Amino acid sequence: METFWAGKRVVVTGGAGFLGARVVDALLRRGCPAPFVPRSAAHDLRDEAAIRRLLAEARPDLIIHLAAVVGGIGANRANPGRFFYDNLMMGAQLMEQARRAGVGKFVAIGTVCSYPKFAPVPFREEDLWNGYPEETNAPYGLAKKMLLVQAQAYRQQYGFNAVFLLPVNLYGPGDNFDPESSHVIPALIKKCVEAAEQRAPEVVVWGTGRATREFLYVDDAAEAIVLAAERYDGAEPVNVGAGQEISIKDLVELIARLTGFSGRLVWDTTKPDGQPRRMLDTSRAATSFGFVAKTPFEEGLRRTIAWYQGARATAGEGAR
Repeated sequence: METFWAGKRVVVTGGAGFLGARVVDALLRRGCPAPFVPRSAAHDLRDEAAIRRLLAEARPDLIIHLAAVVGGIGANRANPGRFFYDNLMMGAQLMEQARRAGVGKFVAIGTVCSYPKFAPVPFREEDLWNGYPEETNAPYGLAKKMLLVQAQAYRQQYGFNAVFLLPVNLYGPGDNFDPESSHVIPALIKKCVEAAEQRAPEVVVWGTGRATREFLYVDDAAEAIVLAAERYDGAEPVNVGAGQEISIKDLVELIARLTGFSGRLVWDTTKPDGQPRRMLDTSRAATSFGFVAKTPFEEGLRRTIAWYQGARATAGEGAR
């Protein structure tokens, strides 16, 4: 599909972030010349005038909208208003101005958090509206889901080619390991690596361990997004995941083993589990644009742990 990208002007919002940097790399490998990556200091996507300046400068044929304000359960509980407003304003205004500017295609990235709390497992795209999202991340999930409503409305009224993808939780080297805002895998890796180094007797984990999650390696997610940009022009949302679930209990035990932590795992049941189960039906992605996740979960975890241990060692050398 290199001919698809030849000479194409592409904007990747959030292109300097964890997922965005992988998407930019994937575009460059396919022959996309110099994807434009706006930075918030110069192009605040909550500001309509800043968006218009961005579009005038970049003159994109295609936009991949990855920019988001995100975090784990703790960050969502602490910032529901900010997570709702910032994500809604960034997406809604960018799509509107892209339509007005005549952008040829808009790839909007949603979230698994948009699904109803008790959606049947595996989550199918048809179940997206059959209930309210899990409460701790509902403001974020609903703000992102409005991009689907906008995309379908704009397709119907204006013929605007906007597509909507629903990725599961991502993980991989370069993830966010800040305990105030990280998701579950980097949070657990950080805890277990530090506990193993300090020979701590225990690690405390949120919840009961009974909840399940699905995780997608970040490079696989980037591949899915670029494939959708190349090959998918449909109105219906598309799940992007690995199609496998793991309980938090099993996840913690696996990370403990891979990091060399052999102490006790203590469950803090005063903290929420979040959504009871999460796993996607990924068949539409396979049939619509040929995406199937390739990275085995344990291998992806090993790479992520090795990256984090290397980053800690480098930071320690710098401190000395």
